[in-house]
Amino acid sequence: MADLFDDLIGQPRAVTLLTAALERGRLAPAYLFTGADGVGRRLAALRLLEGILSGGVAGSEPIRRRLAQGNHPDLLWVEPTYQHQGRLVKASEAEEQGIGRRTPPQLRLEQVREVTWFLARRPVEGDRSLVVLEAAEAMAEAAANALLKTLEEPGHGLLILLTAAPERLLSTIRSRCQPIPFVRLSPALMQDVLRRQPQQEQVAVDATGDPPELLELAAGSPGALLRHRRFWRGLPEGLAERLLALGRDPMEALALARDLSEALDGEQQLWLLDWWQLQLWRRRRQQGPLRRIEQLRSHLLAFVQPRLAWEVALLDLGA
Repeated sequence: MADLFDDLIGQPRAVTLLTAALERGRLAPAYLFTGADGVGRRLAALRLLEGILSGGVAGSEPIRRRLAQGNHPDLLWVEPTYQHQGRLVKASEAEEQGIGRRTPPQLRLEQVREVTWFLARRPVEGDRSLVVLEAAEAMAEAAANALLKTLEEPGHGLLILLTAAPERLLSTIRSRCQPIPFVRLSPALMQDVLRRQPQQEQVAVDATGDPPELLELAAGSPGALLRHRRFWRGLPEGLAERLLALGRDPMEALALARDLSEALDGEQQLWLLDWWQLQLWRRRRQQGPLRRIEQLRSHLLAFVQPRLAWEVALLDLGA
């Protein structure tokens, strides 16, 4: 098959570092993959794991399939969770289960304890147990302290931490991991990545292409652009335009607040705030409205009744 990292676009430094580690057989006990969401960190982790399990940079199609399906016995893939009715629900499963997502998910102490147990067990097929922690910056304090103890005595296992905000990790955790930096992609490379996506993972775009604000929000991240497309095309027709045309009529503001809170779930409302802030900054170049939107965001995250939070904010901004 092709070289192991052939499909990792626009990350030559990361490819060089990881390829050298595999070729020399000198793997670190823990890696910290840093960079924006959606630029290839997750794909790089999968390819590194494939190289480890297959014994080199040639890779293995059967192992690649097993990793993609998440069914390798020597791999534990951990992602942030929501607490829902006494159980933990993965962030990737929350939407399909209809679970509210107004507060960010977390990596929790019980998940890190599972990591410690997994690394201490004897591997089933390979030479070592492998763990990937997604969004490592989402660790609660107790979880971070527990992970630090594991990193101090990693045994024969290998950990990969993926993070878009390394500064939010404990410095002692960062110091025990080998950093692998990932950069934002140029527009041409972004298009290259998007053309390679399976058709079912893409969101249709009309003949005019992506709205400029979506490209600006994506900021060089193909994964972020796909996410912004999904949110944009999920908005009810005319809702975004009404938000931009907000005037001084209080009845108009109250009606818009009702429609926003009823038509959009919590995650959609939070995304719309990012889009709205960008639009207002482009049009007015004023800090005041942006700060008021940030206040609205904090209210939504704090579980203030959404319709009431929108009503007060829209009346303030339209005054």
